[in-house]
Amino acid sequence: MKIPVMFYVAVTTFLLVTLTIMVSMDLPFNWVFYTMCLGQVLVLVMVYKVLKDNYTTDKTFDNFYEDSPINYKQ
Repeated sequence: MKIPVMFYVAVTTFLLVTLTIMVSMDLPFNWVFYTMCLGQVLVLVMVYKVLKDNYTTDKTFDNFYEDSPINYKQ
């Protein structure tokens, strides 16, 4: 079963937001340190998975941004 790439992004984001909350709540240093180390490993895994993902699209720079087209006329 293939795990979607966005799962890695969500888990890493959740862990790093949790780390920020842990620091602001002044939790013990060892908890914060090990969570930070785990977060750095997850960032590396996330970047690898995102870059190696087999994602293709038919969009080009001619499409620019879908929500704000260049030739948009109101």
